[in-house]
Amino acid sequence: MIRRAAYLLAGATASGKSAAAAQLAREMGAAVLSADSMLVYRGMDVGTAKPPASERAEFDMGGVDVVTPAEHFSSGAWLRAAAAWLAGLPADRPVVVVGGTGLYFSALLRGLDRRWTNPPPAYPVLQAERPVLHARIAARLDTMFLDGLAAEVAALREAYPVWSDTASAAIGYKEFIDGLPLAEVRERILVRTRQLAKRQDTWFRHQATPLWVPIGATAGETAARVRRVWDAHGPWTVTLPDSDSVPFGADI
Repeated sequence: MIRRAAYLLAGATASGKSAAAAQLAREMGAAVLSADSMLVYRGMDVGTAKPPASERAEFDMGGVDVVTPAEHFSSGAWLRAAAAWLAGLPADRPVVVVGGTGLYFSALLRGLDRRWTNPPPAYPVLQAERPVLHARIAARLDTMFLDGLAAEVAALREAYPVWSDTASAAIGYKEFIDGLPLAEVRERILVRTRQLAKRQDTWFRHQATPLWVPIGATAGETAARVRRVWDAHGPWTVTLPDSDSVPFGADI
């Protein structure tokens, strides 16, 4: 088993968790583990709002670019990748885990035995008013289109004619794969992203004991609020099996 102290930050899509975590990790000299089920796909960069390559290198980021869109991915596969990544880090280097896939946080904190603690594990979750989050989602989507989302999807479909079920369901990619008229693609992505944010919020409310952190007007303000929660409650102990002991297809 691999046990490691880590600082956790969860939140819905577009809540600003990645920017806040990057600022804190930079201050701490920490490595960063992505707990996001879509960042695992190589080449799916624009549509997943993947951190830039320079940032991924700076933080030795784990949990990103693990498989191609042609490959199925699961919670068990993520645990394998996370365990291998953690095993390769110096023992004294701080670790930050950030993402919006609640199942990954649950697996890190309760393991693979499916037994829930009562109450569920407590960790910080960013909180945003719905109108604010919707505005952030819309602005980020506009940036994705300006950054070449359509071209990225076309290039990936040429490179990988057949996608796995998990990759082909990704928001921002499924809409193109389904062949929707271009005029409808943006609206459909916007609607599905809002629905995802609502599901994530519901998951953290019911499957965790969220230590709510209201988002700030800037990434720095949000980071300062997260830091106060980390100082009061962290770090957390995460536990992973040895990387070769987790079945690749295991779903937690």
